[in-house]
Amino acid sequence: MPMRRLLALLLSFGLATLCFDKGADAQEAVHFPSLDGKDGAPATQLDGYLLRPTKVGLGRAPAVVFLHGCGGLISGLSHQIMSREMDWAKHLNAQGFAVLMVDSFTPRGSGEMCSTSGFKAWLYMKRPADAYGALAFLQTQPSIAPDKVGLIGWSNGGGAVLFALGKHGKPAAFAGSDFRAAVAFYPGSCDSQRVGSDWTTSVPLLILQGEKDVWTPAKPCQALAEHAVALGGPVEFHAYPGAYHDFDWPNLKRKELTSYTTSKGVVPITGEDPAAHADAIQKVQAFLGRHLSL
Repeated sequence: MPMRRLLALLLSFGLATLCFDKGADAQEAVHFPSLDGKDGAPATQLDGYLLRPTKVGLGRAPAVVFLHGCGGLISGLSHQIMSREMDWAKHLNAQGFAVLMVDSFTPRGSGEMCSTSGFKAWLYMKRPADAYGALAFLQTQPSIAPDKVGLIGWSNGGGAVLFALGKHGKPAAFAGSDFRAAVAFYPGSCDSQRVGSDWTTSVPLLILQGEKDVWTPAKPCQALAEHAVALGGPVEFHAYPGAYHDFDWPNLKRKELTSYTTSKGVVPITGEDPAAHADAIQKVQAFLGRHLSL
């Protein structure tokens, strides 16, 4: 079969492999539909990057879906996947998880959504459908355990996690096993005024937050988590004293992002907190290992 025809056939099934070499890291570029199609509108065809576990066990592997932050998954400067997501994939791959990173922005022609001018509410509200589209895709893969898939989101993607797990988050078109566990790092919309005073979830959820985060503040998020627990939700909340937004981003120096000043005049501050980062790795690995039966 001619190479061009073979490539076209692979692309039609979303299985063409594209490797971004970065040391030992390599990702398969995959393509699958979001579950955002409604009232006859076509679904968005999403880009994803699948990283297989380096620790291989018997049988199908558990997996985790990644939802990137407001800056997108691909760096506009290096054209590489963001180092935060790559670092987390490395840790989870080594533990035995496959990782599927979802790019919600590029297929929709969107750049950053961190600034007030760049934010697109319509796109933000489609991201839960992206998460379930990724889950449906993974559940068709013979190497993945279909009932052992978790979800992790950061900031804007963390807010998408909250909406996805809420009572209206799962698309009607999704008929498979739900996510078994989820993690939200400093999630956007983590406030009862944004997600609703009756928000809770039946999916075990770990929320990790920095106490000095002024972009996605910890106090309303903690209040939401505690109320969700009171409503019967399996939600765990942990805040790190002294930690800012993006505290788990490797080697990220503290910086005030004046170009992303909010509509309320708040200047976001980001930066790694090495102690919080190290603790978060342990907490996430233990949490996912417990709920995804590793």
